[in-house]
Amino acid sequence: MDLKKPIHNFHIPVMGLAYTIDSPIRVAQYGISSVISIIDDEIIEKMNSLYHKRNNFSYKEISNKVEDYRAKRITAYLDMVQEVVNERFDTFKQELSKSKESLQQYIAMLPNKSDFKKGLENLAEQKENFTENVWKFLESHLSPGSIDVNVMTKVDKDNFVKGEQLPVIYNDAHVSLRGFANSKLSSSIVLSAGMNPRLYSYFETFPDFFPNEKGVLKKKIILKVSDFRSAMIQGNFLAKKGLWVSEYRVESGLNCGGHAFATDGLLLGPIMEEFKQKKNELIASAHELMNNALTLKGLCYPTHPMDMKITVQGGVGTAEEHEFLLENYQVDSIGWGSPFLLVPEATSVDPETRKLLSKSKEEDYYLSNISPLGIPFNTIKGTTNEFLKKDKISKDKAGSSCPKKYLALSKEFGPEGICTASRKYQQVKLADLEVSKAEINIHEYEKRKNKITEKSCLCVGLVNSSYLENEIPIKGEKQGVVVCPGPNLAYFDKEVSLSDMLKHIYGSINIIPDTKRPNVFINELKLYVNFLKNEIEEYTNILNNAQVKKWKTFKNNLIDGVTYYENLFAATNFFKNNYAVIEQQLADYKRQIMNLEIPEVKMV
Repeated sequence: MDLKKPIHNFHIPVMGLAYTIDSPIRVAQYGISSVISIIDDEIIEKMNSLYHKRNNFSYKEISNKVEDYRAKRITAYLDMVQEVVNERFDTFKQELSKSKESLQQYIAMLPNKSDFKKGLENLAEQKENFTENVWKFLESHLSPGSIDVNVMTKVDKDNFVKGEQLPVIYNDAHVSLRGFANSKLSSSIVLSAGMNPRLYSYFETFPDFFPNEKGVLKKKIILKVSDFRSAMIQGNFLAKKGLWVSEYRVESGLNCGGHAFATDGLLLGPIMEEFKQKKNELIASAHELMNNALTLKGLCYPTHPMDMKITVQGGVGTAEEHEFLLENYQVDSIGWGSPFLLVPEATSVDPETRKLLSKSKEEDYYLSNISPLGIPFNTIKGTTNEFLKKDKISKDKAGSSCPKKYLALSKEFGPEGICTASRKYQQVKLADLEVSKAEINIHEYEKRKNKITEKSCLCVGLVNSSYLENEIPIKGEKQGVVVCPGPNLAYFDKEVSLSDMLKHIYGSINIIPDTKRPNVFINELKLYVNFLKNEIEEYTNILNNAQVKKWKTFKNNLIDGVTYYENLFAATNFFKNNYAVIEQQLADYKRQIMNLEIPEVKMV
């Protein structure tokens, strides 16, 4: 098991269902870790076939007639990815040890404060035994980036055969977990979208998630969380089952790509401060609970707590922000997601979508309601999915044919579930709306109609870009492409090479042309202020005390967050060139928040 220290202090998070489907094959040889979504076994099987052909591997199709085919497809794909990554990694090491030019190009892609970089720079100056010395150094210090996987815990649909419900282990997320657990990988599974007790309990089935006699985990758990409280609750729940969380991946609630899980006004800076101050509490609590559980199971347990990383992602866009987060909050890695959608060497995106992303401006990015999960979803205007959806609505054919049904989670019409983006669901709802049309005004009618028809088929839309890029035929109804960038991508305006993106992250060059880009914390603050304003303005239910209390808490948390930032920016040596602007922006937003009126329940 490779325990070499990672050479990069950033990672590429999961994006969509297929934007990072083969990112490890593209970038792991450089030591860059990335995350694959393993929900959609169909695209996984297609990519497995594609890469077997590209690498002249013997390929055996896993048809949907095979028992447990979804899990087996995932396992086969992940094993293939590891094989290709290892081959590319060995080839890359050979290239570096034979070519000083290649070595210099790689050195330029490394973090400036890296001992690994300094070691390579010294070797590059040597004339004698160059190949041998570089190879030995790489063998001792360099390992491929981690091939991690992601499962959205809530995408865990019950499955049926001929009307009969299958056992819970055949639920979608359970199948994905089993596919990863049975693979040869020694890496991590990222769990996002909150706690799923049934899924978490299923981890106990697989020995790779428990420490061996040396206290080493073959497979690790990463929890994506939005605040410290969530981390403590979920971490302790898993610890009571003998399971260790090796990393808490903190993501901004709104300044992120895809589904946005807004906090109650808690901002990223104060959240990271709490993780920094209370990390030892997380470790101590989980260590004691885990060891008690492992003792009861009769399993090996570590004498000392195992490693626990804290990482952060969401809206980071400059080398200064990157370095500040690493230094001030003592985190282990920073997630850079959406900017890599503009790096063809790193992500699977079709040319048309990449062009759309590169030319779109701040006003084109928005927090939508297109997700059938009912969770706000960050996306962009002008996608082919948006065009096709509007065309179908105009022809009274709203909704998707729903070929994959991963998000068929609504039990409104029966236990087998239905997706709110499906044509079947939307036709029923639109028919109901027509019945009440005479009782409401035209504005209210259009509003309700839009609420029904705005849902998009994410199962298809979030994989189509990869099909298009790889020229894989797309069967069935045209759905177009859904893309899920965070609002931070508005400030990146062109495709860039992998080398230039890394140089940007580490501060050697700057690829952002717009100097008006707000600081990462200011941008998130703006998003939260607008979110609260919109929540209040759009609220149509009968107002109650609980809702008022929630808004007041949200507002107070925002005020506390601004106060925290006022002190933070005044004290830090970072961001001094923009301090006057930041100070003014904080004052402006604080005024907006203070002036925001929270409605009160009217006593009858």
